[in-house]
Amino acid sequence: MTQRALLIIDLQNDFCAGGALAVADADSTPDVANALIAWCKTRGDAVLASQDWHPANHGSFASQQQTQPFTQGELDGLPQTWWPDHCIQHTDGAALHPQLKQQAIDAVFYKGENPAIDSYSAFFDNGRRQQTQLNGWLAHHGIHELIVMGLATDYCVKFTVLDALRLGYRVNVITDGCRGVNIGAQDSALALREMAAAGARLYTLADWLEQDPRGH
Repeated sequence: MTQRALLIIDLQNDFCAGGALAVADADSTPDVANALIAWCKTRGDAVLASQDWHPANHGSFASQQQTQPFTQGELDGLPQTWWPDHCIQHTDGAALHPQLKQQAIDAVFYKGENPAIDSYSAFFDNGRRQQTQLNGWLAHHGIHELIVMGLATDYCVKFTVLDALRLGYRVNVITDGCRGVNIGAQDSALALREMAAAGARLYTLADWLEQDPRGH
């Protein structure tokens, strides 16, 4: 295994067409993921995935707060967007997209399991009070560089990338492998700009596949 890993963020049915929290054009992302999986496997890079994995009573759900989805409030002392019920543990909506080459994934990391706090990042909950097993796995396997793509650009991808940079990883974001919720029309564009300003390197899939950026 190399010191690099592909990290596929939340390519789950509920974020794709027909899902409870469908992201526009999300069904184009498994093809990008599969191309990256093939590229990584020929080079010995690890392939990882995260999954939103909420209990049915998760506090971020608008239904639990008796309010309207996509409105704003506060959860566990933090600003919170209220979401439609989504990615409930052991449901089809929480499953990885059926077109994703799941047999190639070396490990999956769950997030959002604590009903009292939301978890956008694949590393930490939104208050950075608890962490998932992802950072420990990467450290154990000596991985220092990540290729990140997935759903959604303006939430789980952005916060995963920012946390990875804070933790000292070199981070490459495949921009056409990401799609955003875009409650605000420019949210995804602003998220990509924020990731780049924090030190992430942005690539299209075509640019990434044309070269091996190791050492650049």
